[in-house]
Amino acid sequence: MKAMLDLVARHKAGQAVGITSVCSAHPLVVEATFVHALKRKSDVTLIEATCNQVNQDGGYTGMKPADFVAFVHAIADKVGLARQRILLGGDHLGPNPWTHLGADEAMQKAEVLIEQYVAAGFRKIHADCSMSCAGDPVPLPEETIARRAARLIAIAEATHARVGGEPPVYVIGTEVPVPGGAHEDLPELEVTTPEAALATIETHMAIFAELGLSAAWPRVIATVVQPGVEFDHHKVIDYSRAKAVKLSHAIDSLPTIVFEAHSTDYQTPKALKQLVEDHFAILKVGPGVTFALREALWALDAIEGEWIAPDKQSGFREVVIDRMTAEPKNWAKYYHATGAALQFDLQYSLSDRIRYYWPDDKIQAAQERLFGNLTQSPPPLALVSQYLPDAYASIRAGGLKLTPENLVIAHIGATLDAYLAACTPILELIDA
Repeated sequence: MKAMLDLVARHKAGQAVGITSVCSAHPLVVEATFVHALKRKSDVTLIEATCNQVNQDGGYTGMKPADFVAFVHAIADKVGLARQRILLGGDHLGPNPWTHLGADEAMQKAEVLIEQYVAAGFRKIHADCSMSCAGDPVPLPEETIARRAARLIAIAEATHARVGGEPPVYVIGTEVPVPGGAHEDLPELEVTTPEAALATIETHMAIFAELGLSAAWPRVIATVVQPGVEFDHHKVIDYSRAKAVKLSHAIDSLPTIVFEAHSTDYQTPKALKQLVEDHFAILKVGPGVTFALREALWALDAIEGEWIAPDKQSGFREVVIDRMTAEPKNWAKYYHATGAALQFDLQYSLSDRIRYYWPDDKIQAAQERLFGNLTQSPPPLALVSQYLPDAYASIRAGGLKLTPENLVIAHIGATLDAYLAACTPILELIDA
């Protein structure tokens, strides 16, 4: 993937450049990302899927890897973004969806996962085998993690040799909760030590050489570490540059590797910028953008409540909460409050478990009615300004048609602005 190799080369040459990885399968989030890329004239846009979202069994989205590629490309075609400007990545690809099985069976499934991702056109592959399977020790030894990851990268290399196209680039390591976010309230985090970060890299490099994968090593572009950022249900642990300074410089002598930072959601614009400057050049965001989606949908529900006759209203927000209450499987392990506190978490938790419910048929029907109401009877700008001020400003400045979709897209775009500013040097922004 030449675009990623070029970006890493620029960063290692001293330019404070980075890239945002948007990890979401919601069509409005993906569309907002592409609209933002067009508006801001971004050269490349990175969209990633996790092993839980998209896999050979359908994941929680119901999509297999080829389905996700078709889904993303259809949205790109709709908004007019050239497909060649899109980079597709697979995040936490490994045995995580099948850890209830023994390691041999789980890894066989992980091999199928990797093969399908690469065959479908994903070219940024995070091989993550850090999770223990049934019968494994907890935690897994570093060498076991690296050996399993190399096994999957060998499958990726063989698949690429068969299907052709640009060769994949790889991300190794993990220092984050399992895909889906932290289960409980988090204490302050320990930043990965330089020694641990370098040990991960050295162990993987040695096993690559042992398994005949040395030709792939220059395409290992990043390792995942913990720079000291995370969020739980109610709070954000902010980046502290002083705590991460030793880690930041640990890879100064490595010519092809940067850090990938997960869970950067809800970080301040200043913190995002500092992360990129400190060599955390790949910033992943997921719940942060779906939280913005939920904010926009709740705002539209409020606008509907003030503008549309009661007998025609969708009751969208009530439908969503009712469906979450009736089907608790996606939040029951995460939220343990009761009563009003539970109602708050269902809607406003930063871990944003609500994102798993948007495909629900009843929620989709209510959303269509909400959007239909506000399309047939567009709200006055005063109401838009009241509930969605950032979107109001964007609509006014850009001359966009006032539609529910455009309001949601503009609101999500305000979140993406902070990432663009962090990943793009000031001179490039001025030139654009």
